[in-house]
Amino acid sequence: MSSSRCLLPQSMNLQMAERHTASLVLTGIGSLVTNNPSHGGLLGIIDDAAVAIVDGEIAWVGTADAIPAEFRDVELVDAEDRAVLPGFVDAHTHAVFAGDRADEFSRRVAGATYEDILNAGGGIHSTVAATRSATLDELVAASMPRIERMLHHGTTTAEVKTGYGLDVETERKILDAILAIDRDLPIDIIPTYLGAHVVPGEFGDRREAYLDLVTGDMLDAVASDVRFVDVFCDKAAFSVAETQRVAAAATAVGLPIRLHVDQLSASGGAALAAELAVMSADHLDHATDEDFRQLAEAGVVAVLLPGVSWSMRLPPPPGRRAWDCGVTVAIASDCNPGTSYVETMPFVIALAVATTGLTVDEAVWAATRGGALSLGLSDRGAIAVGGIGDLVIVDADTHAHLAYRPDGGLVAATVKRGVIV
Repeated sequence: MSSSRCLLPQSMNLQMAERHTASLVLTGIGSLVTNNPSHGGLLGIIDDAAVAIVDGEIAWVGTADAIPAEFRDVELVDAEDRAVLPGFVDAHTHAVFAGDRADEFSRRVAGATYEDILNAGGGIHSTVAATRSATLDELVAASMPRIERMLHHGTTTAEVKTGYGLDVETERKILDAILAIDRDLPIDIIPTYLGAHVVPGEFGDRREAYLDLVTGDMLDAVASDVRFVDVFCDKAAFSVAETQRVAAAATAVGLPIRLHVDQLSASGGAALAAELAVMSADHLDHATDEDFRQLAEAGVVAVLLPGVSWSMRLPPPPGRRAWDCGVTVAIASDCNPGTSYVETMPFVIALAVATTGLTVDEAVWAATRGGALSLGLSDRGAIAVGGIGDLVIVDADTHAHLAYRPDGGLVAATVKRGVIV
């Protein structure tokens, strides 16, 4: 068997990434989170473990003393008793945008509400103006560093929405930026169309005209290159009836649906998500136990976003109630310039544990397997033979440190399809 080398510090990994191939055996794992309950418990932890990745896919998982001889020619990397998890799946982001809204954060801290800022032309409207004025190259240059930071903090798959254009040209430009970043970085980006984010200012009270655009020319411009259609269904955005209209248009072109629901109020969005059996219902800060039970029965994943309530100083999403009602739970960053400028999933895990009532194991599962299931991706979020070789190597002996040390910068390395990045 080939000689092993020690896992290099993260800074060295970044410099030497080009020397790694898409096949390796990671050995010396102190604690391996597989998310396979057949190994015991929710997380299926294997101690003193090893993982073989061949051509970017997981080929074998087990204890380090049982590595099969067939992997003798695969490079060995020693994790030095560190904990290893599946790559994080960040299932709800708005990470491609121009400008920032630091001034609005200061206003919100001083007492302004989300609706106050939005009605004054700020909020999403501010980011729309900045994103419309940016060229495609400028938008890529502004957005790529934050997505690269997400990758180096363990996110190996991220959903990224449009929704800061709100006209045909800019929605397509945002999508082109998303696709360019997906090509240039070793991270899988899942593009989602969010033309129904808010009604842009130039439409005034002509909501029907804007919905005509969202479900017509705008959808036509992006449909071939997105994986989902999303709608912000809430009192500051679109009603249940308006959301149904956009959902019908998405279904007509064969695109599955994700929904922002019940973030700012109990708007009926969660019940609609269950009725439509959409892929995910996101936010859910005002959802009831009955909403969660209906979502569970419909097979809808609840994507909770604790960074938003933390940033906005609002009550956190009800993670404990959601989990106990039997709904599949994911947690995500909602990385955006206004209400949750959070890029790192380890911090989201810590927030979920500190504020939502989820346990450490539940939060880790929700940040990995839960996120994957919300995107319909069965090949990731777990460490199992045949899955994608996406791993996070934590500079600690157990995954619990991700919540225990929220400012620790604990991701020693990210492995994407067998390549240490």
